[in-house]
Amino acid sequence: MNTSFIKRLLTSSDSVAPLALRVPAGIIFMAHGAQKLFGAFGGHGLEGTGQWMASIGLEPGMLMAFLAGSGEFFGGLFILIGLLTRPAALVLAITMIVAIVSVHLPNGLFMSNGGYEFGLSLLAIAVSLVFSGAGKLSADSLLAKRVR
Repeated sequence: MNTSFIKRLLTSSDSVAPLALRVPAGIIFMAHGAQKLFGAFGGHGLEGTGQWMASIGLEPGMLMAFLAGSGEFFGGLFILIGLLTRPAALVLAITMIVAIVSVHLPNGLFMSNGGYEFGLSLLAIAVSLVFSGAGKLSADSLLAKRVR
């Protein structure tokens, strides 16, 4: 096992700043993932989301709904607890890029018009976490100490 790679993956600054991003973003991503996967919070579940994704050209719709929902739900959970934060945040950043380009970009910036401002905010948070890591008070921090 390459402990050098694992150390770089898990180690981040000893700051609580990423926590301020991780907690709200993790909750938001998990809720959106739960809408797609389970129909929670007024969502359409996997089947309904899959049909919608197919209708906008993201085929196969059910697979795309599963990937987006799983990425959001489990990626959100992982960044919330700070576990494998960098890879989870990378998955979420890619998910947000796809959402912005395929759904929101033609509607302009503002959320009131179905625009991409919310997706852009979540993308910025995810990218920030890719670079910063989980910070203090995270599962990554605990694991990094054990690897040392």
